[in-house]
Amino acid sequence: MNIKFLIGLGLIAFVLGCQSPKTEVTPEEARRIAKEAYIYGFPLVDNMRVQYAYFIDKNDPDYKAPYNILYNIPRVFTSQDKAIQTANSDTPYSWIGLDLRTEPIVFTVPPIEKDRYWSLQLIDLYTHNFDIPGTRTDGNNGGSFLIAGPNWKGEIPEGITRVIRCETEIASAQFRTQLFDPADLENVKKIQEQYIVKPLSAFLNQPAPKAAPEINFPKPLTPETQRTSLEFFSLLNFYLQFCPTHPSEKDLREQFAKIGLVPGKTFDTVSLSPEIKDALNAGIEDAWKEFEAFNTNEIKTGKVGSAEAFGTREHLNNNYMFRMAGAVLGIYGLSKEEAIYPIYQTDSEGQPLNAATNKYTLTMKSDEMPPVNAFWSYTMYELPARIMTENPINRYLINSAMLPNLKRNPDNSITIYIQHESPGKDKESNWLPAPNGPFFFVNRLYLPKPEALNGTWKPKPLVRVQ
Repeated sequence: MNIKFLIGLGLIAFVLGCQSPKTEVTPEEARRIAKEAYIYGFPLVDNMRVQYAYFIDKNDPDYKAPYNILYNIPRVFTSQDKAIQTANSDTPYSWIGLDLRTEPIVFTVPPIEKDRYWSLQLIDLYTHNFDIPGTRTDGNNGGSFLIAGPNWKGEIPEGITRVIRCETEIASAQFRTQLFDPADLENVKKIQEQYIVKPLSAFLNQPAPKAAPEINFPKPLTPETQRTSLEFFSLLNFYLQFCPTHPSEKDLREQFAKIGLVPGKTFDTVSLSPEIKDALNAGIEDAWKEFEAFNTNEIKTGKVGSAEAFGTREHLNNNYMFRMAGAVLGIYGLSKEEAIYPIYQTDSEGQPLNAATNKYTLTMKSDEMPPVNAFWSYTMYELPARIMTENPINRYLINSAMLPNLKRNPDNSITIYIQHESPGKDKESNWLPAPNGPFFFVNRLYLPKPEALNGTWKPKPLVRVQ
């Protein structure tokens, strides 16, 4: 066969395998689509940044285990855990990456004492919480939960408590197991050891089906370069191949294709004209400007909170800015029925928080504390990294389990001291250490009561005292 013909075939195959913007797309249209695609795609790309660290890159200090293998973390998160922004330090986690292409995965949960909170948060590639088995939804008597991908059509076997469908082929899940106090850790470990995860074939003691092809995941961008690099769209194309088009997004995906966003195809940045390349970069900038405006006008003012930003696809109703905000400010947050997360980004006068120059207090009377059916906490995070901050007493939160050890004011209220340096030995029991610079902190309410969800209860303000 003619060698030139073979080379020609190779060039044709390469071209067909790449996607670059169609010639008829204008720079203005490319910029608009790029902004929409970035807002839409940020949760997927950032989700896979974490999954790459946890389940793919064995050299990453945050690596846990391969896909479909549960990894128990017999401790709470600290400042040494850097892959996830705004992680909690209340509940020891058990993590797993889910590859649902071949067959379902079955989670078996043991009976757990009735006063201990547990949940299994199931998160698809978009970061929707597609279900959350746990204390609230299923009780504490144990059970087996079958998690099926979008293409599974098998029969439901005996012994399955619930079948839960995931719309993406790649997903992740995390157990949260309540820790009452440091002395309770051994009890949590015993529960974690009884969380059993098996492919359906192993659960049924049957031969495993033929494995799906191995995925050669691309190396993710850093959190910083995700904000600026056009390689963001290359990653998005790769991840979208595991996300069958939802009927509600057919037209949106067709719009994305105009700038070369096609699932599984190479996003060709090399052949972009300078005008289109500038337009795509401007679209990314526009997305972040829109996020910052949304954060300032909606989130910091309390108009929009975690209750709106985390949940199922049906709950979010394709509000992609809500989904992006959830990923940026606290990826993998629970749905509102499970937990809400009032976030403190400013003080009572609307000023940004900075412990290099200021000290703060938060005072609550007994009837003003977060209303919950499980427990509450206040957790500190440094900026811009949004991770827990190192401090001399290794304290990252103050929570309801610590109430017996917190010093009370004469009127029986509690004041939490939020500052960089110790407030003094007599107040150190109530000290939530802050970094020597900008920060924010999060109030978590697990199993919030109705008054927390309907707005009757309001978080107490943070008062600047210096």
